[in-house]
Amino acid sequence: MAFQLPFKFSGSSADALAAGRARPSKMMEYDQPLVWVTLLLMLFGMVMVYSASIALADSPKYAWLANRNSYFLIRQALFIGVSLVVGMFVFRIRIAAWQKAAPWLFGITLVMLAMVLVPGLGISVNGARRWLALKVFSPQPSEVMKIVVVLYAADYTVRKQEYMHKLTKGFLPMAGAIGLVGLLLLLEPDLGAFGVIVCIAMGILFLGGINAIWFGGIGALLTLIFTAIIALSKFRRERMFAYLDPWQEDNAMGKAYQLTHSLIAFGRGELFGVGLGASVEKLHYLPEAHTDFLMAVIGEELGLAGVLVVIAMFYWLVKRAFDIGRQAIAIDQTFAGLTAKGIGIWMGVQTFINMGVNLGLLPTKGLTLPLMSYGGSGVLFNCVGLAILLRIDYENRVLMRGGRA
Repeated sequence: MAFQLPFKFSGSSADALAAGRARPSKMMEYDQPLVWVTLLLMLFGMVMVYSASIALADSPKYAWLANRNSYFLIRQALFIGVSLVVGMFVFRIRIAAWQKAAPWLFGITLVMLAMVLVPGLGISVNGARRWLALKVFSPQPSEVMKIVVVLYAADYTVRKQEYMHKLTKGFLPMAGAIGLVGLLLLLEPDLGAFGVIVCIAMGILFLGGINAIWFGGIGALLTLIFTAIIALSKFRRERMFAYLDPWQEDNAMGKAYQLTHSLIAFGRGELFGVGLGASVEKLHYLPEAHTDFLMAVIGEELGLAGVLVVIAMFYWLVKRAFDIGRQAIAIDQTFAGLTAKGIGIWMGVQTFINMGVNLGLLPTKGLTLPLMSYGGSGVLFNCVGLAILLRIDYENRVLMRGGRA
């Protein structure tokens, strides 16, 4: 498939382009391994979502399914199909356009986060108000903000490069913006999404050259802030104590119920699992097995081998994002490079937190496994992020090839 470049190069990039036209290379136009790994993760996730959700129709909570055991499979397949179509459209948008739109997208997403808190506009599920009530689709603005904050932080770092060593002009404006996002997320509440967004913003600022002393001090301050948030919230405090001793009787049947059953699932799986579809924990023992605790079902049914395969694919995905970012920065595409690395940070941090929660390494938090867990917003905006990453790689290849693709 041939593409016409929708942008022009200037300076050294234009010279490189002109110099290379006489010797076009056979370099591929896009990163095929990255596409295949993404597709494999989504399709593998769809299979595991079906396995984890097949018994939900028998639960009183999901009585409305009326024996439709394939309900979540069909919806996940639909989510993936729509996400791939949107991803192909996003791939056609040049990176320069994303840079120009970044501040506007950030403002629009802030409004969406505020709209969630308005009665009648926001949907409340399990005590959290995180979704917008639209007729066709119920988007989760916190998922939108994850990719938007990547773009905004990268654009901010490029625009403020000369001030990155100054606290007032370099860091405080960005801290104020992220603080506003955090306030809105904590009102939902969604501490997990706030943690991921803070990691993305701080990671991009660090890669962009923020003063190391300020970075260390801000990191310590953020640790104190998150500690205070947990200490001042009764249910978060109880969840933390339950995490520290999950097998204590009251905890095992209370706040640590999900964690203990997740650990039981991994224990039953051993090396090669009990077999696809043969999980016992998904039979109404492990809550939210098809969303937040999908990894536990993978561990039970496919064992350590299945878990290591998933970890290896995510590791490759994150590493590839950083490789693409380094490549872009090497050819003076700083915004594109920081965006690629920001997408890598996003995928890596969220995957680490989800797996850490499932394995009992981190306190229980409601974060999905990227590309794999059930959910429309998560899969859609994961695909948007990876489509942008593919576009960055595509533009890198055009510059390095020195000719039109």
